[in-house]
Amino acid sequence: MITGAEWEILSTSFAVATRAILWSLPFAVAVAWALSRPRLPGKLLFDGLAHLPLILPPVLVGFLLLLLLGRGGVFGGWLDALGIRLAFTRGGAALATAVMAFPLFVRSVRLAFEATDRRLFEAAALLRAGPWDRFVSIALPLAGPGILAGTVTAFAAALGEFGAVITFAANIPGQTQTLPLAIYAVLQQPGGEAEAMRLAVLSILLALAGLALAGLLQRWAARRHAG
Repeated sequence: MITGAEWEILSTSFAVATRAILWSLPFAVAVAWALSRPRLPGKLLFDGLAHLPLILPPVLVGFLLLLLLGRGGVFGGWLDALGIRLAFTRGGAALATAVMAFPLFVRSVRLAFEATDRRLFEAAALLRAGPWDRFVSIALPLAGPGILAGTVTAFAAALGEFGAVITFAANIPGQTQTLPLAIYAVLQQPGGEAEAMRLAVLSILLALAGLALAGLLQRWAARRHAG
């Protein structure tokens, strides 16, 4: 039976992960589409920047976000004057999660775009369809299942983000304390192993459910392309 405190942790985790995915979705689609173009100028550098959070330590990513968006950061003071505060808030937890999940999101969506038959775009170009028309009428519909599968995979990964969140948003119960942070918190308490195990099981089940759903969506996409 899930306790009230565990429901609160789950609610925070889902709220942070959902906001992170919604924020990163349009940027992930745009970057993935650009990287799927074979003649993109500076593609290697652009690709490296898009995947940078994947190779940097998560704690370093959180620290860089603090330097940029903390109240004393490069842009933090300006944002604070506008009434926007990100560091040590749920919004900040979502932003840190979005940054960490972004490379995985981009990679999944890019594969969906690259799987599209290029001859369709060539035929559309011959019919005088512009780049935007080709993107909206051909690329997005055909890559839709792959984008959906990438969304689910990124969401599952977002539920497990730890280092960047605890560094940029701290571990505040009811505000920024997601499942991984809650596991860390109870492990710091004497006799907290049993509660940590309960939370770990919840985290594993959620991750497996997300991966299973992503796999089903990818199979459906494969059958759709084959048909």
